[in-house]
Amino acid sequence: MTYFDEEYIKLLKRILKEGEEVENRTGINTVKLPEHYFKFDLRDEYPILSTKQTFYKNAILEMLWIWQASSNDVEWLHERNVKIWDEWIVDDDGIYRIYEPNTKDYNPDKEVIVMDPLSVPLSDPFGEYTSFEPKYNDEGKLMTAKSRIPGKNIKAAKWYGKGYAGTIGTAYGYITKRYDMARSLINSIKNCPTARRKVFSLWQNEFLRTAVLPSCVWSTEWNIYKDTLNLEVHQRSCDVPLGLPFNVTQYATLLKMIAQVTDLEPGFVSYSINEPHIYVNQLDGIKEQLRRAETYEYLKDKSELELLCEERGNLLQMKNLDKKSKEYQILDSDNKIIDMLLDPSTPELILNKEVTDFFDFDNSKELSDVKLVKYKHMGKIPMPIAQ
Repeated sequence: MTYFDEEYIKLLKRILKEGEEVENRTGINTVKLPEHYFKFDLRDEYPILSTKQTFYKNAILEMLWIWQASSNDVEWLHERNVKIWDEWIVDDDGIYRIYEPNTKDYNPDKEVIVMDPLSVPLSDPFGEYTSFEPKYNDEGKLMTAKSRIPGKNIKAAKWYGKGYAGTIGTAYGYITKRYDMARSLINSIKNCPTARRKVFSLWQNEFLRTAVLPSCVWSTEWNIYKDTLNLEVHQRSCDVPLGLPFNVTQYATLLKMIAQVTDLEPGFVSYSINEPHIYVNQLDGIKEQLRRAETYEYLKDKSELELLCEERGNLLQMKNLDKKSKEYQILDSDNKIIDMLLDPSTPELILNKEVTDFFDFDNSKELSDVKLVKYKHMGKIPMPIAQ
């Protein structure tokens, strides 16, 4: 397992042991902690999980969508076969629809009133103590919305306008573009390396009301120490099973890219999380990930390789199982664990050294300037997402 795995497993165990179960806006309870901290030295290891497969290209493409393309247009991701933002797209009629997390009695005729996010003041962008007002169309008619997803009941709706159709509103890439953040960061590193003001915030009050999902990773701080570039990342909320594996890998990659184009060595990524949480419908997947970690530690203690080979032979029975069965998936992951122990490796992310401009890194679905080598993992773990 990687160092990231070890720290991640500690966090999972801490949430399960110390966490508080609470309700939240999604309708699916979470088990949460108040905070957690990580620190990774990229000179020692590229942080990517092995206890479950991390689709690193999707993770890096999402990061480039935000920081390089500076886009809020989800079609950019779709062109690269990345679907991770599909729950937060404004529909083509300018309405963002929120759905029940678990529809039992589907009613395609159910209507909800469309609310106007601009009806609340800047001081209360999420309508926590003031009420959103209904949206009326140009003819003065009250706007309503129905479900567009068969089998799922609509729960609420907000008006963003057709100008934001196909986007996530004024979040993430919209903000980095508004303030030209990547270029500003690079210019600051090159021209004012000792400046202590390399702070970039995606949390801009002016644009919170019209952000479909306000930025979770909301702030980065950068510093240079003995020719190494270091990064502090701050996250206001963290879906630990789904979001965190991507987020850590993304910002480690961003640090490596920015360091390369500014002739520095990548150093530390310090990671601060507010309210790390697990949704209760993700607990089965988390238990499987913990089982894998425990299996790895158990087999690692079997110091003689012959014993591992014997264990591997016992898993050959899996070829007669349904590949969709839980038993097959467990045996398959155990087989991968044994392979990792028999032939250990440390993952490395290799960047094309010829790239000297951050905006020249290939952002096509091939990611031709990025190569992950020596990466072994224990297989997929499907996790549900909360809107």
